[in-house]
Amino acid sequence: MAAGGFCKLPNGTVVVALNLPSPAADGPAGVRVLVHAQNRARALTRLRNLGLRAVYLRGNAAPPTPDEITAVLHHPDGLIWRTAPGSGVLGGPAPAVELWHPIRALLGRPAAPA
Repeated sequence: MAAGGFCKLPNGTVVVALNLPSPAADGPAGVRVLVHAQNRARALTRLRNLGLRAVYLRGNAAPPTPDEITAVLHHPDGLIWRTAPGSGVLGGPAPAVELWHPIRALLGRPAAPA
């Protein structure tokens, strides 16, 4: 089961954070995904529509931090990821500061035409 959590914002929307195994074969061992949506069900539906079918949120063990909330609110898609803390590549420690990536970079989908 993936660790995760959510935070309800003052305007009624939620930010959901999930630690998941990487869907990319050559990607990192684990990723932390953040989704901004109207409610928890819609956040999970957004992930399922991208092909992450077995995504569930049970409990609130790992809610998003204030920095994570700020990052996802300032991203135009409202759906970002980075390597999960403590899951370094090739067994090494994770980088001290990793930037957030759009979800299409993880799933290998081309960018939408401008």
